[in-house]
Amino acid sequence: MTKPIKLADKVIVELQQHISLGKYKEGDLIPPEPVLMEQFGVGRSTIREAIKTLANAGILKVQQGAGTFVCAPPVKTEPLDQRLRRAGIQEVNHVRQLLEVEIVQLAVIHRQQGDLEAMERLLQERWEAINAGDYATCADADIRFHKAIAGASHNSVLADLYQTFSNVIMGSFHKREAPHVAQFQRTHDLHVQLASAIRHQQSDLAVKTVRAILENNF
Repeated sequence: MTKPIKLADKVIVELQQHISLGKYKEGDLIPPEPVLMEQFGVGRSTIREAIKTLANAGILKVQQGAGTFVCAPPVKTEPLDQRLRRAGIQEVNHVRQLLEVEIVQLAVIHRQQGDLEAMERLLQERWEAINAGDYATCADADIRFHKAIAGASHNSVLADLYQTFSNVIMGSFHKREAPHVAQFQRTHDLHVQLASAIRHQQSDLAVKTVRAILENNF
């Protein structure tokens, strides 16, 4: 179970989206508090908290008597892992799905025997951790299994990208309230099916399976 999203966090995510997608450009004055309150359906304190957070992140600049302005886009120099951590979970999940689908398609084509053996070993570790009720070990084995698939793509850029994503994914595991191995148990058969599809070079089944895994994760 994930923690409820604060109203201020929702405002932060939407304002970031507006900036990233060009609705508000560098140097633009964003709407005043009353307009934002009406736009997002929240109170003044929520808007102020969101603006303060974005100002502290260097995304907005508050000038007394003039208003709040958009700073230079941080994405130009901001590390990818930092950008992912401040992104909305739905956006991260969407990009992750695109990335994982491409990875499994390449893994089906390029996997080698060593890759397949690594996947099988990690599936066994994952299953043993499920049976032992060891959440931390299970989460670690789960991430390493997906990283092994990224390695099986034999595309170093995709593998590096997935490494960055995996750090954020692991962080999301630890943020869940009352974490339990049941969330891993319910997708274990899908993970076994995914490894089998990659082994037998069944691209359509591999893509279908990885999408099913992601849908069950959140």
